[in-house]
Amino acid sequence: MSWHKVYDRRRRTIAALAVLACVPALTTAAPGARAQAPSAAQCSGDHWVGSWTASASDALSLLDASLRPFLSVADQSYRIVLTPHRGGGTVRIHLSNRLRPLPMTVDHVTIAAQDDGARVRAESVRAVTFDGRPGLTLAPGSEAISDPVDFPAAAWESIAVSVHAPELAVLPSEHFGANATSYYTLPGAGDRTAETTGADYVLSTTAAPLVSGLDVLAPAGVSSVVALGDSITDGYVAGNYLGYPQLDSVVDTDSRYPDFLQRRLDAAGISMVTLDAGISGNQLLAPGLIPMFGPGAAERVETDVIAQAGVTDVIVLEGINDLDNPLGANFDQLVTGYTDLIARLHRAGLRVHLGTLTPTSNSLLGGPIVAPRQDPTRIRLNDWIRAQRLSDTVIDFAAALQDPANPSALDPRFAGPDHLHPNPAGYQAMAEAVTLTDLGGNGCA
Repeated sequence: MSWHKVYDRRRRTIAALAVLACVPALTTAAPGARAQAPSAAQCSGDHWVGSWTASASDALSLLDASLRPFLSVADQSYRIVLTPHRGGGTVRIHLSNRLRPLPMTVDHVTIAAQDDGARVRAESVRAVTFDGRPGLTLAPGSEAISDPVDFPAAAWESIAVSVHAPELAVLPSEHFGANATSYYTLPGAGDRTAETTGADYVLSTTAAPLVSGLDVLAPAGVSSVVALGDSITDGYVAGNYLGYPQLDSVVDTDSRYPDFLQRRLDAAGISMVTLDAGISGNQLLAPGLIPMFGPGAAERVETDVIAQAGVTDVIVLEGINDLDNPLGANFDQLVTGYTDLIARLHRAGLRVHLGTLTPTSNSLLGGPIVAPRQDPTRIRLNDWIRAQRLSDTVIDFAAALQDPANPSALDPRFAGPDHLHPNPAGYQAMAEAVTLTDLGGNGCA
């Protein structure tokens, strides 16, 4: 059986074995004490660790967050630009067809260091293979991992992964809110994956089609923390009070809160990698209201969190979108959702850090006109989050961002134009709210 076909099965098996190995350490928490997840398996040598991820949000692929059309038809090459949080000399690429209802054929993939825009450094181009072959066909709902590639990836230096789809490429699986510029050719342009000048990549998008992850080979002691969330984890900043399109000046600046958290970990000398599993518009319990908002967190947690290479910790910041419509979830449903999600993550051997929901009351979409019950329920949920003892820790994002004069609104210093999403200073404040010593554990994958 080929590598990519056994990927999901292998990941689930490893997660289960990590839990079983720690069963003797499980104890019942004392009254008032926080529950503790079993420690993840310890690594004895080099192992894979996620360095960048982009959770599959949809396969609608018509517009990006800047409201630019996305023209994916057939026989095209895509140059997806990503910025790893950790470097390494050996990498592997994840391709996704998770949300496309049709098979996706890929016949050539390369990896290279980005130079500028769609241009890459010619001496850095490497071919990427799958089971020794240059391409593969991904079944609907599947993902694939490449063979290891000798490639000198450096942390914070952008990488371009180029993918050629020779056949029908309508509705590719994508991450809608990638917040970084990628490039692609016109339909019918053929295989341009080895092209280095970028001249054929005449179209651009801030979505990330097809490529869903980059892992690096890391030494023992290196692990990852996954930030599971919605647009606030995704790093979205609105361009105006209405909420769309995105603020283009923030694109390509790596100013999401998981980026700022990675910089803090680096400065502290902590060998941990932050992975951003945010999807704009995402909900805890149900799929988003529109396709780009992705499957609900409860549905996607297996692939987007538990299956990540080297994961030991997860930060959960979900729930505000469950409250922002008349048909959304109520307090009791969300508490049940948090309880189930925490238990599921603990069974996988992960430490869980539950975040409080950030204020939205003076925004249009989260304010009393559109979502009259959002703020009262948010306040009640935050009280429950702070008091509960199910998660390993609580991260008080709400306290970090709220206006001291009006705790139901974002501090003006941290508010983006829509008063719903933080600005980069707000995302930095969120990262600073994380106690770094609460994170940790050696993860193997």
